[in-house]
Amino acid sequence: MAYLGSDYQYGIPGRIGVLLVNLGTPEAPSTAAVRRYLAEFLWDPRVVEIPRPLWWLILHGIVLPLRPRKSAAAYQKIWSQQGSPLLVHSKRISQTLSQQLQSDGHSRLMVNLAMRYGTPAIKKVLLDMQKQLLRHLLILPLFPQYSATTTASVFDKVASVLKTWRWQPEIRYVNHYYDDLSYIHACAKQIHAYRTAHGIGDKLLLSFHGLPQRNLLRGDPYYYQCHTSARLIAQTLSLRKEEYKICFQSRFGRAAWLQPYTDQTLRELAQQGVRTVDVFCPGFAADCLETLEEIALQANDIFKQAGGAQLRYIAALNDSTPHIKCLAKLIEKNTQGWEGS
Repeated sequence: MAYLGSDYQYGIPGRIGVLLVNLGTPEAPSTAAVRRYLAEFLWDPRVVEIPRPLWWLILHGIVLPLRPRKSAAAYQKIWSQQGSPLLVHSKRISQTLSQQLQSDGHSRLMVNLAMRYGTPAIKKVLLDMQKQLLRHLLILPLFPQYSATTTASVFDKVASVLKTWRWQPEIRYVNHYYDDLSYIHACAKQIHAYRTAHGIGDKLLLSFHGLPQRNLLRGDPYYYQCHTSARLIAQTLSLRKEEYKICFQSRFGRAAWLQPYTDQTLRELAQQGVRTVDVFCPGFAADCLETLEEIALQANDIFKQAGGAQLRYIAALNDSTPHIKCLAKLIEKNTQGWEGS
């Protein structure tokens, strides 16, 4: 027996929701749009662990007046006619993944994309899913390696939204997938396909987003998980230890971050006589500012100015078939027992 009220519905089969979450992006490559985005992003206490009164003064007195213009110029270099590359690629991942799951017979699954900062906002996406009789919810942050600055922040935001719901869905979270074999194979296939088509560079760099060193000392597992991912990718590619390097990019501020730094590593390699470097970023599920501008453009200039000949950026997994199959397997694994309920 089913009962439909104005605010609730009983006895009707519910839906299984999968919320894919990526970091976020400004709505436009303008100073004003970037300032709005950075104000939300950098105010998250998971991202910047500085006492709020002090950080408020730094953020509004130094960072937001100065950084948005520089960041907007960087976004303008990579912005496409379709919009922000991160959003474009993330939408394609979501759409292709939904089609894959439907073709695999998972008719009750609905896949929706949200951004931790900016739009589509987590709150709005969850409310839209609620209207579709959401009864089970899987949160899948598109961050293979766990960090409090990313994965935990997503969980915080989801919890802040759901705590206002009277009838909450049953919830599961994907904490990480840094050592998932499907993910490792997807990364290895992406690298192998590029090198098969374009030849093999002198050295392969596996560049991950950096974190402040103090995050590691406080117990964040990110550094260890990055090294594990890199080692497994290298093993899958049958690389010798001297054929690849692990490094960390995107540091901000004066504090020590995870090392070795990508830019310094490139300078050292060039000075050692390395002519061609291939760079892949395993921690980025979709191409974005950090891969397309920081690596493909900035890092390329750094390497050449130091005496290197060519830096070849290998695209992120994006909506490649191995990546979609990897995510589909993660979803199938983590929704077991729900489809029959």
